[in-house]
Amino acid sequence: MRTDNQYSPFVDFTREQWAKLSKSTPLPLSDEDVRRLAGLGDPIDLAEVDTVYRPLSRLLQLYVAGTRALHQTTSGFLGDSTSRTPFVIGVAGSVAVGKSSTSRLLREMMRRWPQTPHVELVTTDGFLYPNEELERRGLMTRKGFPESYNRRALLRFVQEVKSGAPEVTAPVYSHLTYDIVPGEKIHVRRPDVLIIEGLNVLQPARTGKDSSLAVSDFFDFSIYVDARPADVKRWYIERFLQLRSTAFSVPGAYFAKYAGLDDDAARAVAATIWDSINAPNLMENVAPTRGRASLVLQKSADHSMHRMRLRKL
Repeated sequence: MRTDNQYSPFVDFTREQWAKLSKSTPLPLSDEDVRRLAGLGDPIDLAEVDTVYRPLSRLLQLYVAGTRALHQTTSGFLGDSTSRTPFVIGVAGSVAVGKSSTSRLLREMMRRWPQTPHVELVTTDGFLYPNEELERRGLMTRKGFPESYNRRALLRFVQEVKSGAPEVTAPVYSHLTYDIVPGEKIHVRRPDVLIIEGLNVLQPARTGKDSSLAVSDFFDFSIYVDARPADVKRWYIERFLQLRSTAFSVPGAYFAKYAGLDDDAARAVAATIWDSINAPNLMENVAPTRGRASLVLQKSADHSMHRMRLRKL
């Protein structure tokens, strides 16, 4: 391990150094599990899980155990019998960078540890305003930008989880209809670990706005999945091409109009969407939060992780 600057708040690990941390940690997933959990356009294999996610899941288990021990000690000191609250992990990063695959893999690996059998995953897509409201506000072309989310509802959700509420609900988002699903809810019932995945989950509080709190204030650990913008753009375009024959071709799909595009036309459309929406959001809102993460996972052009930056304790 190394630090570029002895006063950096992060300790840097190369891929090889990080992989050595997994020697005494069991690998609970199979090839079939990894294929099922990997996202479209994100070619994670068992070797990548072994190298990167096995030590990461063990590290998170140590953080969970440490938090539990601290709770027990302080409860004894304070004479407080309040039960512990869920350990909350935030996962942030660009569109198409692979944060969803990271979140799903961590959920599956952590729930196979005997100490954390109940692990839930919630994405912030469910807290986007419905399309009708986005249209009313003139925000349909800024979907994914901070202002397109119901931030009050998201903050209230996380506050209730960390307050120990027995059940908290979150809205459901459909990537097929590109909208909130009316009447559907995700029910979160005091899990051992809750993973919250989304573009903007590491944003600081808005000065002078409704609340001085940010969603990330309630995280016990946070991960930023990072890559060169040029690589993420290429991955986005490649995924768009694949979606023509999958999600775009399903009856009722919001993006059905793109299903019949040939390769050149599809690449042009995807590049335009990236350049006009996703790239500005990445540069203005998402990437600036990278330094707020507990751990930064940096990807190479082939999707493999090549560097891990862990915040010092």
